[in-house]
Amino acid sequence: MARKQNSKINQGKRRSLTRRLANLLATLFITLGVVWAGLFLVLAPEMPNTADLWRAPDSPGLTVLAADGGVLAQNGAFSGALINVAQMPPALPRAVIATEDRRFYQHFGMDLIGFLRAMAANFSAGRVVQGGSTITQQLAKNLFLTPERTMLRKARELLLALWLEARLSKDDILTLYLNRIYMGAGAYGVEAAAQRYFGKSARHVNLAEAAMLAGLLKAPSRYAPTNNLARSRARAAQVLQNMVAARFLTARQAAAAKRAPAHLSHRSGARGSQYFVDWVQERLPSLVGGRTGDLIVLTTLEPNLQRAAQTALTRILARHAKARRVGQGAMIALDHYGAVRAMVGGRSYAVSQFNRAVQARRQPGSAFKPFVYLAALEAGFEPGDMMSDAAVTVDGWQPRNFSKTFQGDITLRDALAQSINTVAVRLYATIGREKVVGAARRLGITSPIGPHPSLSLGASEVSLIELTSAYVPFANGGQGVIPHGIVEVRTRAGNILFRRDKSGVGQVIKPGDAARMTAMLRGAVANGTGRGARIDGRDVAGKTGTSQNYRDAWFIGYSADLIAGVWLGNDNDAPTKRLTGGQLPAALWRDFMQTALASQPPSGAPVAARPAAPRAVRDDGFDFKRFIDGIAGILAALPGNPAAKDSGENSD
Repeated sequence: MARKQNSKINQGKRRSLTRRLANLLATLFITLGVVWAGLFLVLAPEMPNTADLWRAPDSPGLTVLAADGGVLAQNGAFSGALINVAQMPPALPRAVIATEDRRFYQHFGMDLIGFLRAMAANFSAGRVVQGGSTITQQLAKNLFLTPERTMLRKARELLLALWLEARLSKDDILTLYLNRIYMGAGAYGVEAAAQRYFGKSARHVNLAEAAMLAGLLKAPSRYAPTNNLARSRARAAQVLQNMVAARFLTARQAAAAKRAPAHLSHRSGARGSQYFVDWVQERLPSLVGGRTGDLIVLTTLEPNLQRAAQTALTRILARHAKARRVGQGAMIALDHYGAVRAMVGGRSYAVSQFNRAVQARRQPGSAFKPFVYLAALEAGFEPGDMMSDAAVTVDGWQPRNFSKTFQGDITLRDALAQSINTVAVRLYATIGREKVVGAARRLGITSPIGPHPSLSLGASEVSLIELTSAYVPFANGGQGVIPHGIVEVRTRAGNILFRRDKSGVGQVIKPGDAARMTAMLRGAVANGTGRGARIDGRDVAGKTGTSQNYRDAWFIGYSADLIAGVWLGNDNDAPTKRLTGGQLPAALWRDFMQTALASQPPSGAPVAARPAAPRAVRDDGFDFKRFIDGIAGILAALPGNPAAKDSGENSD
């Protein structure tokens, strides 16, 4: 009897506990519902009619005009209608789901598993390495929100994602996402991207092309095949692996697609301006944001100069590439305001879309020396000052001259013209690294600059566009510039979205120092290593450069009206056959400039200051106190005193 009574008591307690738990859960759910509704009303913007989402997106057409108004390119706006996922090859939406949101068809707008995994990965790494946003959340952000990164924006994104999930089917959400997302090179949506990159509709892309499109979503500009085809293909290979992991593909199918990677359409590859057009398109979002209406972009490119640059590069490589073992080249021309007038990123855009004028970073060799000499002038030296061309050792490093000989005492003017390595190193050690780096930075060198004294011989890598633009202040009286290619952006209706004025970064060096540097660089062309760039009847200035083991050959020079830079070398960093900057690069620069300046009356370079009388520093060729101060500065800036990987001893 007692057992039965105890059993009834226990059952009653359990029922009571169950009722209390049920009431608690009901209260919790009601409270959460009220809180969610409150947050939705407070945080979510006014919801548009979902029917508006299905209207064709504002045409993302883009017309790129040359400086004379001629059409360089017309991209985007290839189709005026949304493409439903049912009209796409199955591989395309599957590639996106496998890479961006593998549980897309299972979650309710927020992937709790993915969110927790991302939180754990970020916590473990101590920084943000994974994102937890679903495709629905990304669509909500793209449709309704700004790109700001705040907790408030993230909360709104989640609420909007839940709203979209309640109103639309999964296929509808995926369709909207694939038609609205930015995919690089000015293309919005898979249709415009497929037309832009492959010259076909997204309805007809193959597996490799679908994987490449899906790979763009992580970082559209970085992975755009027009930016770096090799990187884009590597990303596509990862997408194929994701599809195998998601069981959308077999390993054999993925391997076959990797063996036959996507190729860019050659439809526009014959146009020499395509490197420039790609460069311009990548800069548009930073100027006008993510606008999707028809845009007309007026650029700085001059078609006659572009043709001259393309022709000159093509001709010289056709004649000498095999004999001198040089496979690639690039050229860029700027005016005194930094406007890009011509840009050639390689010998064939159809074969390689990698823009060597902008994206490649190589050692400039002696083309870096003008920054050392400028720092010396700013420290009180004069072009006529004498310095010793003799063996010198700095921090255990002993550079050699290109000629393997020494000349004894020599003026700074002649040392720069003849590209004497020992004098450049002595100057660097005397005035200190900080002043040399400071001069280079002020003129526009933005790439990392190494700490070793071999910096004075150009051992730190730079791009052609930044090195060329850094010479502009020598030519324009000391005004710093920002290299640019866009003058104006307007809508089809004529509304101005962006217009550039001619303002730059202001005075970066004194006009007198610019004039003295020009006089010295004129000497380098008149009777120094740049003699191959001389043009009859034209006053020009410039400097050659050759990197270690003849891997890179440069010439950067200017007239009164135009500054141009040339690079020749190999993509795989292989040495050329003893090619120096004073040979083919100087000849290429001369051929281009002769054509570019043919219709212009002769005009002089900036007037050089009268050179001061030679000034003996010390009988050993340098100021001892300055040398000691310079060594102290170098030691302070060189932790561990690392040896240079490349000394630049081949500098000419």
